[in-house]
Amino acid sequence: MKTIVIGGGACGASTAARLRRLDDDAEILILEKSNEISIANCGLPYYCSGVIDSEAAMHVSSVQKFKNLLNIDIKLNACVTDINRGEKSVTVNGAEKISYDKLVLAPGAYPFVPDIEGALRDNIFTVRMLQDAEKIKSYIKNNNAKNAVVIGGGFIGVEMVESLAELNLNTTLIEQAEHILPPIDAETAAYAQNELRKHKVKIILKDGVKSFNDDSVILASGSKIPFDIAILAIGVKPDNSLAKKCGLEIGLTGGIKVNEHLQTSDPDIYAGGDGVEVRNFVTKELCLVPLAGPANRQGRIIADNINGIPSVYKNTQGSAVVKIFDLTIACTGANESQLKKAGIEYLKTFTMGFSHANYYPCATRTMHKLLFDKSGKILGMQSAGYENVEKRVDVVAAAMRSGLSVGDLIDLELCYAPPYSSAKDPVNILGMHADNILRGFVKPAFFEDLEDRENIYIIDVRSAEEFGAATLAGAVNIQPQQLRENYGALPAGKKVILICNTGFQTYVASRILLQKGLKEVYSLTGGQTLYNELLKDKNAQASEVLKSAAEL
Repeated sequence: MKTIVIGGGACGASTAARLRRLDDDAEILILEKSNEISIANCGLPYYCSGVIDSEAAMHVSSVQKFKNLLNIDIKLNACVTDINRGEKSVTVNGAEKISYDKLVLAPGAYPFVPDIEGALRDNIFTVRMLQDAEKIKSYIKNNNAKNAVVIGGGFIGVEMVESLAELNLNTTLIEQAEHILPPIDAETAAYAQNELRKHKVKIILKDGVKSFNDDSVILASGSKIPFDIAILAIGVKPDNSLAKKCGLEIGLTGGIKVNEHLQTSDPDIYAGGDGVEVRNFVTKELCLVPLAGPANRQGRIIADNINGIPSVYKNTQGSAVVKIFDLTIACTGANESQLKKAGIEYLKTFTMGFSHANYYPCATRTMHKLLFDKSGKILGMQSAGYENVEKRVDVVAAAMRSGLSVGDLIDLELCYAPPYSSAKDPVNILGMHADNILRGFVKPAFFEDLEDRENIYIIDVRSAEEFGAATLAGAVNIQPQQLRENYGALPAGKKVILICNTGFQTYVASRILLQKGLKEVYSLTGGQTLYNELLKDKNAQASEVLKSAAEL
């Protein structure tokens, strides 16, 4: 049997390699329209900065390795211009016809470049291929670039911001949405934004690009941002041109429509990678998920099905992690906006865990956010911190895939030694806290609940010394023992919100008051620690807006 794979990226290369391992006699040909195959695209920002200092390291595999180890033929610079489904052949570079028994479409996606005046200038780049990174490095070196602008605050955009800042360029990040990193919620994004500012990156939110001139980016607000080099990281679009041209069905999102076996509307043509439409693991909504992990898994599934091994793609969780200087942000599952859009009711909580046992030196705080429903089903998780962040998200991602509930997180027996974790791992604590909410043992309050100051009564339950050092405006200091004795003096008709450093002391205090019969008692999840981070971001945004207005 002869299989042609169009595209030599993550999905295409994985498909071909798995095909060979399943059938040593199969005829396999990869057609790649560029001169690159199996490039570590996710490493491109780090190659731009020099953290990865070898071009060879960016090549996951090579034409020679595919041929010598796997006996797979590869044609580079082979642009497939037509697919003739009737005669089961493809046309390469407008001339050569090659027949197939099975065809795999893995064309990937291409950077979205909006129709903006001046966007085609020589000093404006996208980041998708190794040659893009080479051009960026060369331009910075040869033109003595000082000011850089990145348009788009997704994963690649944020990684490019870090890379340019590490090269000592004055770097500005422009994002049209209310916060950067769309897969996460505003609270988690606040950590990322504060970390960028700490490293002298200027952030402009809720503003778009109107045009580029010789030395400035002109924003919709009228602000002008000087630049020597700009990176467009606005997102990618699925490359569905071949599929459309040969009459394959295209999904609602613009991706190639496939079934659970990754077959297209033609049973002899499969598709996978960044160009296909899949379903969200949590919401079940159709979506595009341009991530390397899913693309590699899809390649394996396609190869299995071609070889008669029934294999199903079980939707995409969107698990992801990003490094932002010293900070790590990780997430899995759905965020609040996705859940709202899908009409899924949810609960949420925040905990402030330690990277390892807090009595062992150098422990750092990590913020964990958990989204779940009234049945205890885990809907998503986000974390921000400096050590072992992705480890905890990976555990919850595996729990979600296995159908575990928040209560099951309590029972996970995870590795423990002081340098690595605590006897109660932060994942266990997340499960305990969510379980307490479901049982009514604690009622959570959040940053947004503090805005209605007229109808709330804030009690800081910490020591007098901690209260004196820093607290929320309008808070009164009543410690747990005093609450036991004077709970009857609390004002009626107001929502009582208890605060402490992280939310643990307020949990204990709220248990006292709830057991005394009070109903409207709430614990501020994440405590003063999370509140301070969110307030820091809010104040910085306000300052940036005022500065921009003054410049106008």
